[in-house]
Amino acid sequence: MADERQVTCINKSDRYNAHERIRFIGGVTAGSRWKMSQEDAIAGLESGKWQFYVSVGGKTARVIVAKSASGHKYLKTENDGEQPDNLLSLPECPS
Repeated sequence: MADERQVTCINKSDRYNAHERIRFIGGVTAGSRWKMSQEDAIAGLESGKWQFYVSVGGKTARVIVAKSASGHKYLKTENDGEQPDNLLSLPECPS
């Protein structure tokens, strides 16, 4: 069974391409702060090890793996009608 974690912060690169902007996701689970690279999060989602979600303004959206037209995998939330993507609107994770 997948370990479910709420994503409460992200670290972005300086890139403007939305598919390449997230470098790390993070949050707090059971009182402990965690942070992982987008690559590790994608691998964990695809293997079934992890499930992630974002909760903003009382709405919860699952984090999923998407693929750009050029084949680049990235993280985003399921389509919930919010723009910009809930994940990209999260605050920066502390160092």
